[in-house]
Amino acid sequence: MAEKDIAEKTLEAYNDVFADIINVLLFSGRLLVKEEELDDESPNSSYKADGKLHAQERDVAKYWRKGIVRIALYGLENQTDIDNDMPLRLFSYDGAAYRAQLLTDKEMREKTGKTAARYPVVTLVLYFGYDRQWKKPRTLYECLDVPEELKPFVNDYRMNLYEIAYLTDEQVQMFTSDFKIVADYFVQMRKNGNYEAPQTAINHVHELLQLMSVMTKDNRYEGAYSPDMERRQTTMCEVLDRVENRGLQKGIIQGENTILSLMNYLLSNNRTEDAKKATEDKAYRNKLLIEIFGNKI
Repeated sequence: MAEKDIAEKTLEAYNDVFADIINVLLFSGRLLVKEEELDDESPNSSYKADGKLHAQERDVAKYWRKGIVRIALYGLENQTDIDNDMPLRLFSYDGAAYRAQLLTDKEMREKTGKTAARYPVVTLVLYFGYDRQWKKPRTLYECLDVPEELKPFVNDYRMNLYEIAYLTDEQVQMFTSDFKIVADYFVQMRKNGNYEAPQTAINHVHELLQLMSVMTKDNRYEGAYSPDMERRQTTMCEVLDRVENRGLQKGIIQGENTILSLMNYLLSNNRTEDAKKATEDKAYRNKLLIEIFGNKI
């Protein structure tokens, strides 16, 4: 997930995208969180195990504030694969965030005699898989073997999981940032198995194409980028045209290289007549390609 995290983090780190995700998924499209109310928070924290400190890192984390008052800390975690231990991991992240508040409060008391403000921590898991739904644990109870007699004393923890590919069309239309393009892509892939690009203009072109390349495992998306796209209106229709053209060009080059390899093989093995016939007869040429290269072509 490391490469995916880097790309996803770049797009979602923009305040307009981050606020859009929070407003749609948590607040059903109500514009409660404004981008100017968000401040970056270090995604890093640590925990102690085996006598050593170990680092842990969220994907994206931001404070939500009104004026100088912090209202909440929001965190985003991106998943392309299902993680059985996700509730445990989130419980650790949220616990570290609350622990940080205690340390801040202690420092403020020592310096000013006043207490620091306390605020809730809300973490969202964005699952991008479209070929299967999340059927694994969503709660702490589902990760643990808790005896019935202990359940009254063990607090459960439920993660806020959002399956992007399974959002409704109405939910997708609520997005106003580039995340609308991302959500629409995964919903279409889940429903139709292919993607028809809308005429929606892209605001963060490079970051979006980086994300698409990583999530689709198709480097043509990032390869289609050019700096001039940032200076004018660019849509996913244009991007797909460039992606398809790059694929066509790559196919032509690969085809030419394959034929050259065939000719070199035939001529180096004194099969001049076969080489001549292969240039004139496509069916015979394909027969020779299978005979000589088999599944390598």
